[in-house]
Amino acid sequence: MTGRLDSYLRDIRENLRLNPVAEQEIISELETHAEERLLEMKEAGLSEEEAAEECLGLLGSAKMVARQIYEAHSQGTWRQALLAALPHLFFALLCALRWWNIGWLPVALGVAVGIAIYGWCHGKPTWLFPWLGYSLLPVVITGLLLLYLPSGWAWVTILLYVPLVLLLLSYIAIRVINSDWLYSALMMLPIPSLVGWFVVAKMEATPGGFNLKQFNEFAPWIGLSFLVLAVTVAIFIRIRQRRLKLVILSLSGVLSLIIVASAGTLRFPAMLALFLLMFALLLVPAFLDHWMRQGSHPATT
Repeated sequence: MTGRLDSYLRDIRENLRLNPVAEQEIISELETHAEERLLEMKEAGLSEEEAAEECLGLLGSAKMVARQIYEAHSQGTWRQALLAALPHLFFALLCALRWWNIGWLPVALGVAVGIAIYGWCHGKPTWLFPWLGYSLLPVVITGLLLLYLPSGWAWVTILLYVPLVLLLLSYIAIRVINSDWLYSALMMLPIPSLVGWFVVAKMEATPGGFNLKQFNEFAPWIGLSFLVLAVTVAIFIRIRQRRLKLVILSLSGVLSLIIVASAGTLRFPAMLALFLLMFALLLVPAFLDHWMRQGSHPATT
């Protein structure tokens, strides 16, 4: 295999964004096919460089080939779509029936954590990432509840809490981004609307303080927002094109926040902050992925 073909196959691998097992199988098949074509051309009288040039011309650009392979392998089955949408459907039902008042919320979070650990230890399948996002909700909820401590304690606790959470999220995000940064965005999908509902509940809180009953008034709306997320995930798993996947994630985030704003009273700064959070959770994984890839291939002079 010539250096140019090695570089070509490396470029395809870097643009595939499939799980490592599938990538290895695809690259091995392409390598075998390229070697066979290269041998045929050399037997026909071409030099090694001429054969490599002809072979590359027949294969097409690395990015185009990677995109075609991605679209052929990225579509999940309906079973995978259902498994990925289940946590959103489950939490939509939990909210619509107001089951948090009878202790089902810790059970639901415990189930999400257990399934996320199982999926993480079994090759990180496509359906895992929404479950993984819900397994992080106890961490997010804990941070939001710190806001209800007395002002002095709240600031001290948050200053200790935030760095630890950022380290945890960075570790998980980097591990997910190694596969595909879109799955990191999919994992974080429920966080902006969840934060929005906590903000709304705090604004509507009674003088006696905050408790889960504050959510009862908004329960149908909260259920609807989680239902939107479930439909989003199912569509995300079933469609092939990366750009459409990103579009559906963006539209889902916007629609979820519109539901939050319609149900509660949110001032413009709070709404703006929620939209910035949503787009940060969408775009930061992309920038982090770009930075990691640039770092792994430093420019040479």
